[in-house]
Amino acid sequence: MTERERFIACMDYQSADRRPNHELGVWAQTRARWETEAPQAVADFHWGWFPGETALGMDRREFIPVNFGFLPPFEEEVIEETDRYLIRRDGKGIVTKALKEGTINGSRMCMDEYIDFPVKSTADFADIRGRLRPNPNRYPPNLTEQAAIWSRRDHPLVLGQNCSANGFYWRARELMGTVNLSYAWYDEPKLMHEMMEFLAEFFIETAGPVLETTSVDYFTFNEDFSMKSGPLLSPRTYATFIQPRLRRVVDFLKSKGVRYVAVDTDGDPTVLIPLMLDAGIDTIWPIERASDVSPRQWREQFGLDLRLWGGVDKRVLPKGDKAIREHLREMIPLIEEGGFIPTVDHTVPPDVSWDDFRYYMDAKQSLLTGDFKALEH
Repeated sequence: MTERERFIACMDYQSADRRPNHELGVWAQTRARWETEAPQAVADFHWGWFPGETALGMDRREFIPVNFGFLPPFEEEVIEETDRYLIRRDGKGIVTKALKEGTINGSRMCMDEYIDFPVKSTADFADIRGRLRPNPNRYPPNLTEQAAIWSRRDHPLVLGQNCSANGFYWRARELMGTVNLSYAWYDEPKLMHEMMEFLAEFFIETAGPVLETTSVDYFTFNEDFSMKSGPLLSPRTYATFIQPRLRRVVDFLKSKGVRYVAVDTDGDPTVLIPLMLDAGIDTIWPIERASDVSPRQWREQFGLDLRLWGGVDKRVLPKGDKAIREHLREMIPLIEEGGFIPTVDHTVPPDVSWDDFRYYMDAKQSLLTGDFKALEH
């Protein structure tokens, strides 16, 4: 089977030669560790794992580079820098304070402190609207030529690169910050309705020219609207402000031939899943196990309407071979049933050794091929 045939068969609960082999990636600190532990084994890695990593047997995916961001971006600015931290404004207009210790290639060991955001009022949002307009520079310059190539593809084609086409909550949080956004749903409902409506229109206008030239296999809304204890907005707020716009965008995508639409969120979004399914969402990932959710739990609760990606607990990987085998065995029923692609539930952190990760990948490949007996030893 081709990689595209295998992906579609899995998503449609059909039999296949094996299930797809995908992963999200690693921390820069993890890469540095593995390059020390096993330099020859990782020498040929390109480290961008969404498109795949041949040396690890991952299936190929291709992501159409559509720019859903600000044009023009905000001017980047270093506001203050010391030996310990850096305060800067990025191209999204967000001011952060970043700890330098442990940083490798710009990747931090801890999250930045968020200090300021570009939208504080309706007037501020007017400037943002001017940066989110249709623009030919949002697309690959050779889109027509590429469309002819994509029509012959044998691997999944994805609209937008990961985290490039932010979802409704994600982008509102980038514009306002988590705390301000949490108040704005109640204090500024007119502004929030305007913002959600504008984002839906912007997305449809931006995605349209690509979808007129080629079909794609899936699209992901990046949201990250949940924490361990649940989502950062109530089902009522989600249903009032986001769900109607989400449904309209999903309907548009599927009318243009997009097979599946996914939502990416960490944490526990369980109470919002019925609303997302009602809006036409097919898939949730990465099923963060530290939030006390699991792929088997969601399959039992939501049935075959919800496809699942992720669900491999990154905290298990440093515990060694036996723990990894036992963890993967939990997923055998889902692999057999379909509609499930196991991956680590985020990028791989630096407490995971190369040996443990290599064992995990080998064991997972046995799982994907249906060789479940290999996980008994």
